[in-house]
Amino acid sequence: MQSNLPLRRKAYCGTMNFMMLLCTGITVALTFFLIIYIAVESIPHFSVKILTTKPSYLEDSIGVLPDILNTVYIIITTLVFVLPLGIGAAIYLTEYAKSKKLVGMIEYAIESLAGIPSIIYGLTGMLIFCQFFSLKTSLLSGALTLVIMNLPTIIRTVQESLKTVPQGYREGAFGLGAGKWHMIRTVVLPCCIDGIVTGCILATGRMIGESAALLFTAGFAHALNGFFDALTHSGATLTVALYVYAKEQGEFEVAFVIAAILLVLSFITNMSASYVGRRFQKSKG
Repeated sequence: MQSNLPLRRKAYCGTMNFMMLLCTGITVALTFFLIIYIAVESIPHFSVKILTTKPSYLEDSIGVLPDILNTVYIIITTLVFVLPLGIGAAIYLTEYAKSKKLVGMIEYAIESLAGIPSIIYGLTGMLIFCQFFSLKTSLLSGALTLVIMNLPTIIRTVQESLKTVPQGYREGAFGLGAGKWHMIRTVVLPCCIDGIVTGCILATGRMIGESAALLFTAGFAHALNGFFDALTHSGATLTVALYVYAKEQGEFEVAFVIAAILLVLSFITNMSASYVGRRFQKSKG
């Protein structure tokens, strides 16, 4: 059938295939170039000491352990708040809300929030959480700011995933006598676990890479604290530390080490989220 197509259409299809292949090749090449470049620049400066100690001006040494822990702390705290809020809001908008006009207004507000620059969230978080609620500059203030930033991503991703579940599944559950919430919990949510995992990965990636908002709300101290103590104190995440070392102190070797750690942390987070999603799907049959 392809041979019977007009010559112009063949040329068009061939050109489009070539352009898509070219775009794919450029994207893959840029990704591998970035990974290889960061690896080449960072591996010579990796050491056990830099990964397991904190900075010391007395010993004139640099360590990024506090920054790694602060990043993990702020990711965990943000996910604890943003996942229930985001998934709950998506379920309400998709399964419970009756007014299409109200749903349209809420969706428009969510899409508008998704396009706001992160620096605006940082200023807002500083005024609301740090000053109005007297949380001061702390990891908790930064985490709450990231919750607001990532809510639109979670809501829209989960909402679109919920819409892909066939209506027949819901009707079948109702026909067997299941209640509304029981149907959502046992039928709908297991079918859209991929969308929830995708939203979680996207949100976590934004948390790991965020720096502008956290400069105003979480600060840039390199203190080594436990989980609960860290939430009430100022602390630098890896991205904030990368900015400080590269821009303020000119320590580009440390900056490349932090960049490599960020890549590894992103990879581990994505793999962990995918593994949890597969396990959850398998447990639900």
